[in-house]
Amino acid sequence: MYRESINELIKWKESHRRKPLIIEGARQVGKTWLVKEFAKSHYKNLAYINFEEQVFMRGLFATDYDVNRIVEAISAATHVSCTPGETLIFLDEIQEAENGITALKYFRENAPEYHVIAAGSLLGLELHKKQSFPVGKVQLMTLYPMSFIEFLIAIKESPLADFVRKEDWVNINLFAPKLQDLLRKYYFVGGMPEAVLSFSETGDWQEVREIQNEILQGYARDISKHAPNDIVPRIRMLWDSIPSQLSKENRKFIYGLVKQGARAREYEIAMQWLIDGGLIHKVSNVTAPRIPLKSYEDKSAFKLFIVDVGLLGAMSGLDSETIVNGNRIFTEFKGALTEQYVLQQIILKHTPYYYSKPNSQQEIDFLIETAGKVIPIEVKAEENLKAKSLRQFVDDNKSEIAYRVSMSPYRKEEWLTNIPLYCVQTI
Repeated sequence: MYRESINELIKWKESHRRKPLIIEGARQVGKTWLVKEFAKSHYKNLAYINFEEQVFMRGLFATDYDVNRIVEAISAATHVSCTPGETLIFLDEIQEAENGITALKYFRENAPEYHVIAAGSLLGLELHKKQSFPVGKVQLMTLYPMSFIEFLIAIKESPLADFVRKEDWVNINLFAPKLQDLLRKYYFVGGMPEAVLSFSETGDWQEVREIQNEILQGYARDISKHAPNDIVPRIRMLWDSIPSQLSKENRKFIYGLVKQGARAREYEIAMQWLIDGGLIHKVSNVTAPRIPLKSYEDKSAFKLFIVDVGLLGAMSGLDSETIVNGNRIFTEFKGALTEQYVLQQIILKHTPYYYSKPNSQQEIDFLIETAGKVIPIEVKAEENLKAKSLRQFVDDNKSEIAYRVSMSPYRKEEWLTNIPLYCVQTI
């Protein structure tokens, strides 16, 4: 398999400002595989410690932060000589090691010549505690599920992935029927690496669904094991409500769908736990579509999406028969899968918001900012190209760039650009 994030790791390795790197992301998105694959091609040696498996190493940083002692202990445990520049030190499941994250500070301060990467399950929960976090002494990278382009490469459709990357619209339009068919499959399989690998090797829909259900069961166990006991029921109820939240015509999150009479104050901590664990994405409304969008965030109005479109389908009980039934999969659950898919692709490069005009039916599915401009994105699950809200937004805000994402082919019009769903990553 190929992950585009390996390019970020190459830049990290070659940077003169290199600091210890922390990779966060939901469980099962492929953090360990990515770092090991990177080490194979860019280092002579890999010194790999897994603190979950190598229990005796959990006290590595407990007594002091003497980097020389720590490196000697890593060498002894791995039987690898930790040579600066030639050896990658990979500290996996670092949240299991006492003072593990704090220790990274001392690699930066006292031994910056060593190349160190740390990763772990639910690591975001540790990072967001803000206790002894080595601010300014480490770099952070978030790994997401595989994108549609990475999915194409994994199933041996690299030429199609290249067409999309290069925005070769002539060939993209030529292969549009095939790309639509592959996008249907991606909606079901999603981007969790184990599910993608299984599908690429066997094409077995049932096996893919079993893997997805196992991942969801793992998330449920994580909630029971790692969340404070008093909020576990609320986390579960909120998590379970997301498919029904997204299947509404208006996808704004409603606490009453979690539990009748529920209030924000009861579920805010539960929601933050899921966000910090990398299991959900919160997309906030903005009160005005202006730069910087963050300054206009309305924290009381938001949509919640989960980490992966394939897992959303599994949670919703989506049948694989839907894939062969024309474009039905794109409109299933009132287009919820399509909006989840689009979010999943644009979040790789942008921090998305949405805009709902007060006292109006006007709503823009996503807003992003780039090059000092606010760019609206309207999502259409099929070839219904009416875009009244988008047109009104463009007129009101004198927008220079506006995107409509749909099943229609690429075309650039006077006031908008239509991007096929399978090319969302070009935005």
